[in-house]
Amino acid sequence: MSYEMYAIALLIIFAYIVYRHGKISELEMAIVPRRIGDRLTRLWEIAHHGMRENRFLRAEKALLTILKIDEKNAAAYNRLGILYAKQHEYKDAIDCFEIASSIEPSASSFHNLGLIYYETENYEKAATAFEESLKIEDNLAARHIAYAKVQEKLGNDKLTLQELETAAELEPNRESFTLLAKAYEQQGMNTEANKIQKRLDKAALPAGKPKRILRPKRVVI
Repeated sequence: MSYEMYAIALLIIFAYIVYRHGKISELEMAIVPRRIGDRLTRLWEIAHHGMRENRFLRAEKALLTILKIDEKNAAAYNRLGILYAKQHEYKDAIDCFEIASSIEPSASSFHNLGLIYYETENYEKAATAFEESLKIEDNLAARHIAYAKVQEKLGNDKLTLQELETAAELEPNRESFTLLAKAYEQQGMNTEANKIQKRLDKAALPAGKPKRILRPKRVVI
């Protein structure tokens, strides 16, 4: 075999080895994310069952493990915040909801953050959080009611009524009308309160409407 033929044969063999190695690497790269995905799925199941069964330590460990794998997982921070809030560990809950909101702003994370601030009587920050929530999603009565409660604490009677009226328009049911009637009474607007009360007495609510306010997901309080 001539030197040229030998060199060509070596080149072909080398090219095959490189090609084969590349294929194996591609296969390995495909397997790794799948394994990570399977592990994350299992960890989410553990966290879900742990919270449902009030096994908070087990749920916390699962969520923290998820965050070790995916440190920017906003859903995990949000769920961890709920877990801490259930245990009245409000400082840790606030940290989690703030991180979740910074990673992936959502109506739920801002709403939950507002609820924690409300619970800890930090009404200015609660109002800001609820405002951010409403910017993202303003079609749920519960969000307007939460914001109205904060404005009531801050002494903003006009805005309180405005938000409760909006809630009643979005979800005209017994709960929303009762809250609105009570607000009218507190502000001495007896005529408006009586009108609402008459509607309640007659149960004159639109057919097919739920009797209670639809709650946003992951509400902690």
